[in-house]
This record gives sequence, C-alpha cells and structure tokens, in this order.
Amino acid sequence: MTADPTLREPVIGLIGGSGLYDIDGLEEREWRRVDTPWGEPSDELLFGRLAGVRCVFLPRHGRGHRTPPSALNYRANIDALKRSGVTEIISLSAVGSLREDLAPGHFVIVDQFIDRTFAREKSFFGPGCVAHVSVAHPVCPRLGDALEAAARGLSLPVTRGGTYLVMEGPQFSTKAESLLYRSWGCSVIGMTNMPEAKLAREAELCYATVAMVTDFDCWHPDHDAVTVDQVVKVLFSNADNARSLVKAVIPALGVPRGPCPAGCDRALEYAVITAPEKRDPALVAKLDVVAGRVLNAA
Repeated sequence: MTADPTLREPVIGLIGGSGLYDIDGLEEREWRRVDTPWGEPSDELLFGRLAGVRCVFLPRHGRGHRTPPSALNYRANIDALKRSGVTEIISLSAVGSLREDLAPGHFVIVDQFIDRTFAREKSFFGPGCVAHVSVAHPVCPRLGDALEAAARGLSLPVTRGGTYLVMEGPQFSTKAESLLYRSWGCSVIGMTNMPEAKLAREAELCYATVAMVTDFDCWHPDHDAVTVDQVVKVLFSNADNARSLVKAVIPALGVPRGPCPAGCDRALEYAVITAPEKRDPALVAKLDVVAGRVLNAA
C-alpha cells in the first residue's frame, strides 16, 4: 500500500523558556550543534523521539540561562529549528500576569501578541529581498487546540486565548506601564516571544505559545510582598507541568498530516515583493532554508 504523498511526518520543535533547559523522556537523545547563516543559536539543539515522534528541543536562553532576552539570536534559533526538519514549534515561556484570574501556576495558550520590543532584528528579509508576511493571527489554532486538550486532560489550570505583551527588558515594568498594559486588555507580559513568533511565520512554521505564569506583574497590590524564593518555586513547578504537557501533546501532534488548515506553512506564498532579477544573491542564499520553497520556485 502506497503512503499518501499529501501527508508528511511532523517534527515537533520545542523552545524552552526560563526554568526549562532540557526535556525528559526523549529516546535516541543527542545534543547537536547546528550552524546557520544568521549566526549561532542559543545553544546546541537536543534531538530525540518522544512516543516515537521526532522532536527537537532548544533552550531559549541556553543551558545555565546565559543569554538575556534582547541578546538572543532569534533568527538563528528559528533557522536552526527549520534546518533541523522542524515543522511546528511549541514555545514554553515564563510570564507575569496582568489579570487577577490568572494566578501563579496558571497556563495561558495565547492567541495574540503586542510587540513592544525595539532592539531586535525582527525579520529574515531586508534590502535586496523584501517580503511582507501577515501575522494578523500569529498562533496556529491547530496547535492551540491540541495544547488545550492536553492541558485539560492533565487537569492543569489553563486558559485558552489571551494577549501576550512582549516588552524589551531586561528590567521589569514600571507600575504605570503595567497599568497601561492592563488597560489595553493584555493577559500576560514577558520578554521573549517577539520577534520569535514573527520569524516562525516568515519561516512557514506552525507556532504556538504556552505562557506559564510565575507571578503577578507590579500592578497587583500584593506584588511587592512576593519573594524571589516564591517566584523560583513556581518557576520550577511550571517547568515540571510543562514537561508533562509536552509528553501529553506530542502523540496528538505526531500524526502524519497534510497542509496546515490555517495556512502557516504557506505564509510566504504572496509575501515576497522584490522582482527575481532584483534580488540580492547573498541574501537569497541566506534565506535558502527559511524561504527556499518560494524563492527557488521563482
């Protein structure tokens, strides 16, 4: 019986945030350096299989948490994951809460972002090859559905939907900023998911974020009473729950599938504007893995 040529085996990329520097239970595990034309990613990548499904894990800040948010090479991280065969990314990120009902320990499967960063390279494209990719809906709903089902199956405290305010950092918000973001209707605040989500879309990768609440942001009247020890305790409890969530969701995501219903894997279809004869060959060469499907076809 011939395999259906329209289906492909997914490879699940996992990006671990603060407190999550490894993934338990991987078989055939191997840490491997992956070189990219955009520089070095945050660390070596951990390759392996979970429940028979191919997975690639990247600790966002590097093992030992060496790199702050603004110094992360987001382009190298996304390129390295795609270069490793990844087809979809689950981002696991520590955040502060901007809502009373999202207490420490709560997981939020966000569906929107507000990008307040300003010191980061935000696109693979640029002079010599211009592209405008839609990020109106920056999270893949298929991944969100699977994550929600897995979290509820584990009885984890989870909310589906919410807006993640991405600040530059490394300092936390002022109280005035925190109150402003609350007035905008944001749910959580963190420092790392932009431009990560934008770059994943440019690379035609399905992407979803599990935002793991460690504490209330400084708008909350009890914020100043929270100790570092309490935050760290929640951080590592969240990491344990995140590992359980990953183990639960991977089998559901590992089933061979066709094209993404939301079009994540075709995001560049009409995005590249620069005429083929005007494109910078050096930049096009750097884009080979990220955008080769479209650029090479032209």
